[in-house]
Amino acid sequence: MTGTDRAGSGGPGGPGGAGEPDGRPLLLGVRHHGPGSARAVRAALESTRPGVVLIEGPPEADALIPLAADEEMRPPVALLAHAVDEPGRSAFWPLAEFSPEWVAVRWALEHDVPARFIDLPATHTLAWRAADDDADGHPADDAVGRDPAGRPGTAPADVRGDPLDALAAAAGHDDPERWWEDVIEHRGRGAGDALAPFRALEEAMTALRETEEGGEADGEEDREGGGGDVRDLVREAHMRLQVRAARREFAEGVAVVCGAWHVPALRRRATVAADRALLKGLPRTKVDMTWVPWTHRRLSRAGGYGAGIESPGWYGHLFAAVDRPVERWLTKVAGLLREADRIVSPAHVIEATRLAETLAVIRGRPLPGLTETTDAARAVMCDGSDVPLALVQDRLVVGDVLGEVPEGVPAVPLQRDLARAQRRLRLRPEAPERELELDLRKETDAGRSTLLHRLRLLGVGWGEPVASHSTGTFRETWRLRWEPELSVRVAEAGVWGTTVLSAATAKAEADAVTARGLVEVTALAERCLLAELPDALAPVMRILADRAALDTDVGHLAQALPALVRSLRYGDVRGTDTGALAEVAAGLAERVFVGLPAACAALDADAAEEMRRHVDAVHTAVGLLGDAPAPGHGDLRSRWRSVLETLAARDTVPGVVRGRAVRLLLDDGGLAADEAARLMGLVLSPGTPPADAAAWIEGFVGGGSGGMLLLHDEGLLALVDAWLTGVPADAFTDVLPLLRRTFSAYEPGVRRGLGELVRRGPEARGSVTAAGSGVRGFAAGLDTARADAVLPVVRMLLGRHPAPDDNDLVGADT
Repeated sequence: MTGTDRAGSGGPGGPGGAGEPDGRPLLLGVRHHGPGSARAVRAALESTRPGVVLIEGPPEADALIPLAADEEMRPPVALLAHAVDEPGRSAFWPLAEFSPEWVAVRWALEHDVPARFIDLPATHTLAWRAADDDADGHPADDAVGRDPAGRPGTAPADVRGDPLDALAAAAGHDDPERWWEDVIEHRGRGAGDALAPFRALEEAMTALRETEEGGEADGEEDREGGGGDVRDLVREAHMRLQVRAARREFAEGVAVVCGAWHVPALRRRATVAADRALLKGLPRTKVDMTWVPWTHRRLSRAGGYGAGIESPGWYGHLFAAVDRPVERWLTKVAGLLREADRIVSPAHVIEATRLAETLAVIRGRPLPGLTETTDAARAVMCDGSDVPLALVQDRLVVGDVLGEVPEGVPAVPLQRDLARAQRRLRLRPEAPERELELDLRKETDAGRSTLLHRLRLLGVGWGEPVASHSTGTFRETWRLRWEPELSVRVAEAGVWGTTVLSAATAKAEADAVTARGLVEVTALAERCLLAELPDALAPVMRILADRAALDTDVGHLAQALPALVRSLRYGDVRGTDTGALAEVAAGLAERVFVGLPAACAALDADAAEEMRRHVDAVHTAVGLLGDAPAPGHGDLRSRWRSVLETLAARDTVPGVVRGRAVRLLLDDGGLAADEAARLMGLVLSPGTPPADAAAWIEGFVGGGSGGMLLLHDEGLLALVDAWLTGVPADAFTDVLPLLRRTFSAYEPGVRRGLGELVRRGPEARGSVTAAGSGVRGFAAGLDTARADAVLPVVRMLLGRHPAPDDNDLVGADT
């Protein structure tokens, strides 16, 4: 074909065997992820039987098309392209079972017809993004590489708006989604001329594009970022060249499946020379491409996908339902609500179906759509509440379907090693979020924990550790959720190694070198132990020892110590040799002991509160570290007790720190209760400024267990009560916020108990356990008659038969 050849002429024609009557290509304009478009594409291909099917998509994926016929390939899936030298620069082309492109690929494979992708190659797309990043300093949004094409979205600045809005408005509809559903998704299956919907849509899009100044703007949410009009010109030029090449090669006819917005451009007159000129000089980069699993949730607009749809789960149902789509959908809704313990019967389904059909008639719709079925479900099955309806929206309308790809798809070595580990540990990637409870004493669970920790270190956030439902270091709880973007993270992490172990080891060593502070290195040492990376732990420990020796900030040292001590415990659980770690931790503790008293002097309120948190953390760490002291460091607990005594006695130390030091000594038995009361009495004397006294109280009784201390030690409560009632009115408003913060941390039951003791007054509190006190609820001795009344209930709870005489001595059987 010479440079004067044309891409085509005139408007759409009628069906003519394999293509248009005049030999032009058959252009099937679609909406991405539209089940109605998908059914129409299948019917058109069956009717025309073309010799080749051309599909909007990256040509580098042509070699991957045969994998779509594999039995293990289950959509939704996506084509993933990433730059070889920079795996994080990537793009996706998602396909669902109801995507017209997927239907076209499957039809071609089933009928042994060649299928090819004809969009601009990913080698240019990703390189173009790199150029944009260099130009504006901001990375392009490359989370999803497909433009909406068939569902025009947000238009560039020179486009008046969403073409669907314009078409719906011209048809007298105010909702473009409902209009599209009525005219396309609810069409009959295979009735009439198979090409009629494509002719109508092409005519509408042609008229719409002709009304736009500049005419070449895409009217879509362009996948390459800014400058969408220029890039669409380039993309459409490349597609025209590919269509010409296919027409020369295949005499049987050419069918093109692309976004409806592109059809007028592919039909437009253009010379080969003009199209090649647009493609000249495009930037290039080497790319790899593969299939990856995708999810319905990531097909939705809410997931950030530019070509997303509002209801992928609903569209999937419309495509799969062979008949009675409304009845089948409402049956699914009923099943989901029953799983959530709502009472929904078959009668509810029947009534909801009738209501949906009635609403469709009233609203002038050919069939009930998602709006009608949702309104019916809300009224009949959800009692008018949107709360259970939110579950339907999340689990059914959007859905958590996760696709699958065959084992033989191209992948980086790290991805293959991860897949082997997932199979060995029986840990399948799943789209719905779930919690996984692990017992580290079991080999499989320990392996799962190790894998998840290694992936987190590599930046592959498949799992997130959460607070365990059970106590002890042998338990871990993870929240798991596999997102399609994690495939990119895995490819990105492939630069560190070919296996998860080698990659995590190399990444940990590199992170230790680039860590900016001591706390980061200690946290990294902890993660190395959790991930069982012995080869990385040695260099990390060397860097940790060097950083600890040079860091003189007591706050930094105090922050680093707890992570080290936790690491010792993790090493014990996993059977790891942590001798070097214990030595560094003990040395770090000694440096904290020496520097802490001086560091606590002359602090403002915020710094004092931060130091109080450091004291708490060091106290907990020393308690754990003292169980196995490092050789040559003596008794760390006794030395820490001396530090606390120093803090408690120094007037230059802020009150919140002094109060906390006294409390910690009291809890550990290093201070008698009467001595603690004496110290409190001194602090709460009239000579102490109220703000200082309130800070001391905050340090002493602050935290969850402080209320229980006051509740059971009425002497301490009396001291606090007497001081509080004696605070001058002008000073009371200053100390009130601090006191409210202190007491608001207590459990509601503890607050009620303290309030009751205060209400009784000092005399009642002092005689609360005295015989004959007269205080309600207390007596001089045990009331056996009242106690006997509970015996039948106790016997029943213990599973014992009733005794002949339940008026036995209290507790005789218990």
